[in-house]
Amino acid sequence: MYEIGPEIFQFANDIEPKPPSTQPEREHGEDLTAARPTILVVDDQRLIADTTAEILNQSGFKASRAYSGQAALEIARSLKPDYLLTDVLMPGLNGVELAIEVTRELPTTRIVLFSGQAGIADILHRAKDDGYVFELLSKPIHPEKLVEHLRRTR
Repeated sequence: MYEIGPEIFQFANDIEPKPPSTQPEREHGEDLTAARPTILVVDDQRLIADTTAEILNQSGFKASRAYSGQAALEIARSLKPDYLLTDVLMPGLNGVELAIEVTRELPTTRIVLFSGQAGIADILHRAKDDGYVFELLSKPIHPEKLVEHLRRTR
């Protein structure tokens, strides 16, 4: 079942929503009393955003997703994620513009860009000229490599 909101949806485990648990979650014997890092995954290709978020959720992160830069900016303002993982080339507010705005408003959020397009060099150079340098991962990225990378940057 999907819970649908403005430009974002979360997967639900059951047909009926469960009340929030006051007990820490346990996965494979792991004590999750420590807060799971939050991550906002942004891609205009819904399947990529959804799949990436699900993989990250299953890997110990608390991932949300958005399908446009503008929707992601609104979500980031309220969520204040630990990470922003965003595609670069999107209609409207692109990933670099989103990253710059999130960096200005939420300077502790770690930014990771990802793209499968070769034509993003100009966008990144303009950002660098304005004093913003962002990490770029190539799409597709193997899920294990993405999780390892994010854990190393905690």
